[in-house]
Amino acid sequence: MRIFHIQGSGVQELDTLPAQLPDQGYLWIACARPAFQAQLADVQAALLRLTGLQLVDLHVSDLLNAQLPSHYDYTSQYDLLVFRRLATLPPEDDAAATLQPAPRRGGPPVLRRIDTSPVGFAVFDQVLLTVHPGDCSVRDAYASRLLAAAPADPREGRANPTASGTRKPTSPADLMLRLVNQMVDGYLDLRRELSRQLDHWQTELLRPRARYVNWSSLLDARLSLHALDEICEDQRTAVQDWIDALETWAVPDSPTGLRDLDLLKVRSRDVLEHIERVVHHVRRMEQNTETAVQMHFSVQGNRTNDIMRTLTALTAVFLPLNLIAGIFGMNFEFIPLIHKQDGFWWAMGSMITIAVVLVAVFWRKRYLARTGS
Repeated sequence: MRIFHIQGSGVQELDTLPAQLPDQGYLWIACARPAFQAQLADVQAALLRLTGLQLVDLHVSDLLNAQLPSHYDYTSQYDLLVFRRLATLPPEDDAAATLQPAPRRGGPPVLRRIDTSPVGFAVFDQVLLTVHPGDCSVRDAYASRLLAAAPADPREGRANPTASGTRKPTSPADLMLRLVNQMVDGYLDLRRELSRQLDHWQTELLRPRARYVNWSSLLDARLSLHALDEICEDQRTAVQDWIDALETWAVPDSPTGLRDLDLLKVRSRDVLEHIERVVHHVRRMEQNTETAVQMHFSVQGNRTNDIMRTLTALTAVFLPLNLIAGIFGMNFEFIPLIHKQDGFWWAMGSMITIAVVLVAVFWRKRYLARTGS
């Protein structure tokens, strides 16, 4: 468990849960799911001291559920958002993944490495509680960014946002949206690798002389993409519900509070736009895979038609030859040319002439033309 005190002048990581809320800023309590389960009583007691209330039992179950889809819920005192991340699972996270086994995804290796573990957010007025998977890569990455932010500007008594490149989150809701945006952008970084893998599969499927296709892996890839599509739809629905809930918030009286609320709405719409880009990309890959399969069968059908056309043309060439051979093979005593000394050569010459003429005609009509690979 990691505790951060975030305020305008800087970010400070605390060793233990404070006994009361700070005078300025807010707290970010970030913990892994196993640690949250083990220290649930301490976390609930801390929330009671800091905010005057605890998480309801159903929301605790949601935060502990490693297979829960993305969704949004709320109470009169806090909001709850569960968001399934889409990120690459590095090899060193295998030990952590064994603590929370997830269904293994088939298809290309890049699809098997996409982790879809849920991250829970409980947003209070001055406290943000986040529950991450065992590896906590999102938490550690964003915590490093916060701690590496520029120190306070002594002339103005506040942090210098231009030095660090980004402003510090002004509220727990703002911090939640930044974490969600980082998780969404983590999938956007995988687009190039996913597109490269699927483009390779499309190239293999469209090879006209390809005789072996790993249909089981291809089917697993299509199922994986369909599952990703459903996950992204749940993400979009959850964020859209959050945006709708923002419209019901009371309008602040101060210009600063009104500006912060407007920025929160803008950031929420920006996160939703990023999720829609992910949905569009996943659906496009799913459609490209389906189109590649259909084109593969179309190419194979055209190749079969070319082979049948060639065989039909060769059969047509030998049909008159078989007819001539059959006529001269009849058991009649009197057949023209049968008793002549050069009758055999006349028959052979006629057969060769007919064959050459038919081959020339079929070649000109491209019945025997060579198709490109």
